[in-house]
Amino acid sequence: MKISQRAQQVAPFFAMEFGKRAAALEAQGIDVIKLNLGEPDFGPPPAVLEAARTAVGGPLPYTGALGTAALREAIAGFYLHEHGIAISPNRIIVTAGASAALLLVTAALVDAGDEVIVGDPSYPCNRQFLSSFGAQVKLVGTDAASRFQLSMNSVRANWTGATQGLMIATPSNPTGTSVPPGELRAICDWARAHGAWRIVDEIYLNLGDRDAAGRPPQTVLAVDDGAIVINSFSKYFGMTGWRLGWAVVPEELVPTMERLAQNYYICASHLSQQAALACFTPASLAVCEERRIEFGRRRELVLKGLAGIGLPVPVPPDGAFYVYIDVGATGLSAWEFCERVLEEAHVALTPGKDFGRCGADRYVRLSYAASAGNLMEAVRRLGVLMARIAR
Repeated sequence: MKISQRAQQVAPFFAMEFGKRAAALEAQGIDVIKLNLGEPDFGPPPAVLEAARTAVGGPLPYTGALGTAALREAIAGFYLHEHGIAISPNRIIVTAGASAALLLVTAALVDAGDEVIVGDPSYPCNRQFLSSFGAQVKLVGTDAASRFQLSMNSVRANWTGATQGLMIATPSNPTGTSVPPGELRAICDWARAHGAWRIVDEIYLNLGDRDAAGRPPQTVLAVDDGAIVINSFSKYFGMTGWRLGWAVVPEELVPTMERLAQNYYICASHLSQQAALACFTPASLAVCEERRIEFGRRRELVLKGLAGIGLPVPVPPDGAFYVYIDVGATGLSAWEFCERVLEEAHVALTPGKDFGRCGADRYVRLSYAASAGNLMEAVRRLGVLMARIAR
């Protein structure tokens, strides 16, 4: 069978590949601690599960392509309550996961040959969506000095006459680091002044650290109302397998998004949409907030443990649930390190190769979206391996 050139150019998702290897070891009866995927171990708040059970008892027809009015209004209310930003529900597009939101947005904005600036390292699927619609993705290398994020200086230095847009994830996967608000404003101002669109992936935003006054991180919409925001119910609300997300887009883009959604997947799951309404009750938000705090405790546990065994994290994360580990001192490439960790320590991690070219052989991602007990045991196993490597 002839496979399209487009499909052949899509690289494997290595986090999933290591997951497959881990599953094969588990099938042999080996206990593997899987820290390769960013999947919260909590699941959704109890009220969401109860809402789903109730919804199953009734009809679940197609919804409108943009999502139910009730859910769009609830999401708009969440922005007002959490971020102090008033957004018209008309601008909110409910999608079949954040991936579908990216699919619609890239289909709506990208023409073949358009140059798009993306930071390196970054989540691989973001650039794959762009490339699938013919974008020339310009990966801009970052480092610890810039918190592994694009900066105003790097955007300006890499901007050309062909640049049509940029994509930023803050907080980032794989590093868990955020773009400082002032820097984000400057980048968006620059892009807007040059007639370029701005896609900002905020799926980890509400898992970010609060400021001294207890306020959540600022959404890009506070500094750039014309930015296109991608978000999801998967991370903060723990609804990974429910496949539900959203985009916030300018009013003029809504009809295009609706037309594309109608043709690409009709609508997001009605059941998931009904259940997700329960995310926004005071009780559910309190559950999610306690879990965010727990992720912070796990982060400190992991950072302290890794430092104690000689695995530095150059930039401590301020959001998401990832640490980006520098394994250069081991003398192994990131890929070799992950292979040995899996085969000898039975811990699954993800090599930097998944996230781009910059530092790909030096860095490894660890997800601390696992129980504290598993994280402590994983660090212990890594310590045994590090002692073996040092001999």
